[in-house]
Amino acid sequence: MNIGSDLSFFSLIFGASLPVQLVMLILIAASVISWKFIYLKVKFLKESEENAQEFEKFFWSGGDLAKLYESVSNNSRAINGLAEIFRSGYKEYMGQKEHQAFDKKSIESVRRAMRASYNREIDTLDQHLPFLASVGSVSPYIGLFGTVWGIMNAFIGLSNVAQATLSQVAPGIAEALIATAIGLFAAIPAVIAYNRFATKVDRLSLRFESFIEEFINIVDRKG
Repeated sequence: MNIGSDLSFFSLIFGASLPVQLVMLILIAASVISWKFIYLKVKFLKESEENAQEFEKFFWSGGDLAKLYESVSNNSRAINGLAEIFRSGYKEYMGQKEHQAFDKKSIESVRRAMRASYNREIDTLDQHLPFLASVGSVSPYIGLFGTVWGIMNAFIGLSNVAQATLSQVAPGIAEALIATAIGLFAAIPAVIAYNRFATKVDRLSLRFESFIEEFINIVDRKG
């Protein structure tokens, strides 16, 4: 038996038992989907941060809020993040002023409208994060299952052999350990990406909440 050829990476994968191959396939699929979500999330969060910074620049420049509201409403691409929260709050503010005297109840109505918009924006920012968290936490155990199954099969195969040699044991053990390696390969990037994205979402969340309170103070003074 040629140990070097038997222990090549692809020969071990294709020579593995069906359950171990299924485990590897699941882990590879999870890894591919994770990298797709990581790419989309990096792009989306970068755009969200840039949009928030750009909107705050215009908002605090001292311009007319009515013109800013009209500009945001007419630009569908701009309606996200802080712009959408502002649009919801200002729309409710104008509605309250038209139908009744602006008082504490009106302020709470504006806050509720902005909080509802805030929750929708946070849900959008959190998209795909649960999947990355699941891949990061579950993949090592799925890989370990494949490893246990492969080692079990290797020892069952040795039960019919009078004398076990390294060339007989090594392929089965190596095949089993590849499942764990693939599990870690899927889990580690997912965990790193999840932690990084969660931190960025928390920062944007605080930024949104601060803006809501600042806007409420402004409309309170105007009211």
